Amino acid sequence: MHIEPGLVPPGKMMLGYITAAAAGSYALKQLADAARQSGAASVALRSLIATVLVFCFFQVLPHHPVGVSEVHLILGSTLFLTLGLAPSAVGLAMGLLIQGLFFSPIDLAQYGMNVTTLLVPLFGLAALARKIIAPRTPYVALGYGQALALSTTYQAGIVGWVAFWVCWGQGFASANMASLATFGGAYMLVIVVEPVIDLAVLAAAKALSGLKGSGLVERRLYETA
Repeated sequence: MHIEPGLVPPGKMMLGYITAAAAGSYALKQLADAARQSGAASVALRSLIATVLVFCFFQVLPHHPVGVSEVHLILGSTLFLTLGLAPSAVGLAMGLLIQGLFFSPIDLAQYGMNVTTLLVPLFGLAALARKIIAPRTPYVALGYGQALALSTTYQAGIVGWVAFWVCWGQGFASANMASLATFGGAYMLVIVVEPVIDLAVLAAAKALSGLKGSGLVERRLYETA
């Protein structure tokens, strides 16, 4: 989902910083709310765990250039279900930043666009979760259909934002649209695989009931809202 250097000319990159600032402000509000509800120590620990995981997702797991960008297994819905919205947002932003600082400095100029691409779909996923998951349902009890809906929402958001940035930078030329279609098609595989991973992780969490109330995971993972 990285926006490759050169796809958006310097004169148009300011929009990415504006959208990133808006997404970051909303993430900070969620972080403050989570700290009040669960305690600052728990939120900080989960944010650290999310950051380490995201860095591994980006740097260690396979990622392949396809069309206008790269296809990653980001596991945004998995992070959300196990660690919560605010820690997941921190992890995505910080994991991406650490990767850029130490392994891919060329991507730092695109950081605003890339972090927007990661965070805004996460917020959309959280909004959908409030609608399709009954208040008295812990996340460990989710079914495949619900996991698929959450994963699809997140991945569709990723593809949508990548498409926006590419069209913002390069316009709607036929070659550009063909490259976008190739990228979007490749992400269909991620949409199929990620719900299975979600359910496997939730099954493992259900078996590890000792995590309940530990502060290492999102409270809703085991408890009703």
